[in-house]
Amino acid sequence: MQRVKNIFRLVHLSSWVLFTFLVGLQLHTDGQSYWLPLTIWFLVTCLYVFYSHFYLLTRYLGKNKKRAYFLRLAGIVLTGPLPFVFFHPKKLNTWDLFFEYYAMVLISIVPIFLFLSWLARVTENLVLNTIKKEQLEKQAAEAELHYLKSQINPHFLFNTLNNIHTLVYKQAPTAPEAVLRLASLMRYMIYESNAPTVPLTREMNYLQDYMGLQQLRYRMSPVVELEINGDPTSCQIAPLLFIHLLENAYKHSPARLGPGDIKVKVEIKTDSLTFHIQNPIGKHQNKVIEEPGGIGWPNVQKRLHLLYPGRHRIEIENSGETFGVRLEINGTHAPIHERETHLLHH
Repeated sequence: MQRVKNIFRLVHLSSWVLFTFLVGLQLHTDGQSYWLPLTIWFLVTCLYVFYSHFYLLTRYLGKNKKRAYFLRLAGIVLTGPLPFVFFHPKKLNTWDLFFEYYAMVLISIVPIFLFLSWLARVTENLVLNTIKKEQLEKQAAEAELHYLKSQINPHFLFNTLNNIHTLVYKQAPTAPEAVLRLASLMRYMIYESNAPTVPLTREMNYLQDYMGLQQLRYRMSPVVELEINGDPTSCQIAPLLFIHLLENAYKHSPARLGPGDIKVKVEIKTDSLTFHIQNPIGKHQNKVIEEPGGIGWPNVQKRLHLLYPGRHRIEIENSGETFGVRLEINGTHAPIHERETHLLHH
């Protein structure tokens, strides 16, 4: 905001310097022997009218104080020509000559600079108010993103602690390993996921850690078949974006899963990323995506809308036996702060 105000000040200064040069050049070209003092007092008159009205508008523009405004405006109009006529190099020693020059400035100069000051004030207010509005919208969007991300930790922790509780209750030997894996996951969530984007490789490592934690519940080969096509090191992604989709795949699958029943495929192309996940549907699953009161799936949708407006596409696949989600995101090779400028326009 301060930078914009400084730009306006520079525009004011540049405009007045250019205006002074043109007036002085014109008077000098006309052969005026006293062109320099005439230029100075003409400029002083213009500055007085312009900035008196400019700051008057600052105080009263858009406020219900019309009477006070017009009284002060009348004062500016009546006193506007005085610097020019009082200090005119040509001695105005008669009332007729004095009022002639006074009326000339009052009619020809004062209205022009009153209008220009109004135009300048309205333009500055419009620009500054637009910037303020955009900043407030951006702050609101960032606050909502922060809120959505803050929901992830307790939601994830609640589900994982339930799983660890089951292992401890059964006195499973894998319980200590589960605690260590949870600590690793929480370290990423607390310390590394605060950045706007993270490398896709780090996010995939996080998902694989989560898969390893869930795998402790199963005695057979890995129940998740993970396939990554493309170069994940070239891709940046918003952190903690896929974890809910993976959680839902576990939660809404049958209690007993065979090797590779849950399929995760990540495909990286030029400036785009496709994340596809598919799981078998458990019996009596009326709501496959999210249980009543769940926050995972709506959370993903809101974050996608805020972070990738117009740059993502979600496809739901439900065959009755399997359920899949295909998420395509464009612009994954650009830093997130460049994409956040789009938040204000969506």
